[in-house]
Amino acid sequence: MEYLVIVGFITVMVIPMLIIFYSYADRTEDEIVSNQIQKIALKVSDSAEAMYYLGEPSRTRIRTYFPKNIANITIGNNEVTFIMNTKNGFDHIVIYTSIPIQGTLNTHSGYHNINVRSRGSYVEISD
Repeated sequence: MEYLVIVGFITVMVIPMLIIFYSYADRTEDEIVSNQIQKIALKVSDSAEAMYYLGEPSRTRIRTYFPKNIANITIGNNEVTFIMNTKNGFDHIVIYTSIPIQGTLNTHSGYHNINVRSRGSYVEISD
């Protein structure tokens, strides 16, 4: 009988701890992916501004890794927008630029070579 009480007490203590651990792990994973995407968007924005101010023949290539959970990428209207899937729905990561930019990027996870090219009056961004 004492063993059943001990096992029951341990079960009552372990199950809530497991639930807390898994919810914290999910939240942490979403934060890490969000930070990675924000870093990519800032790198693209900074490179675009540099190419714009250098002039039309300027170009550069950024090699970066896209994490999973990217649902959509929109580049235009002076902003770079990443939409990512999270456990609680969609999260928008928007980086504004002071220059006109246009382009498209694929959303698949993995390594990408992002081309940033000055077109004189705007900057073109593509895979």
